Amino acid sequence: MTTTISPRSIRPHIPLGRNRVTSVTLRITWGVAATALLAATVFETAKHGGATIPLAVLGGLGPDLAFLAGAGQPHAPGQLPPRAVPLYNLVHRPWLPLAAMIGSAFLGQPAAAALFTLGSAWLTHVALDRVSGYGLRSADGSRR
Repeated sequence: MTTTISPRSIRPHIPLGRNRVTSVTLRITWGVAATALLAATVFETAKHGGATIPLAVLGGLGPDLAFLAGAGQPHAPGQLPPRAVPLYNLVHRPWLPLAAMIGSAFLGQPAAAALFTLGSAWLTHVALDRVSGYGLRSADGSRR
């Protein structure tokens, strides 16, 4: 029995063909954004302390808690259980953390710093996922 190894089977989350240049450009853009957002998160956390510390941790790790929505459900290796996909996709879009960061402008301190830090840490997580080749999931739980 022979096994054929193709580039798609080794690194399935990297598009091949004519979209590769676009993929690399987007990854670089997300990488620059992730770097700036991480710096903003660390700065705000160091400057304000207090509630910004646990909110920075929640923003950084929280989006992956969506995996728990599919706990105990059947799924193929590398896929999310279909039940977890809508929540995973919701928390891995950039619009909610951006809304939190913009919304912080309308609050007084210390709530503004806390909400901004949550949003920037959350958006850092989303950006790092995009840089790593993890994006949104299709309905069956596979990577798009």
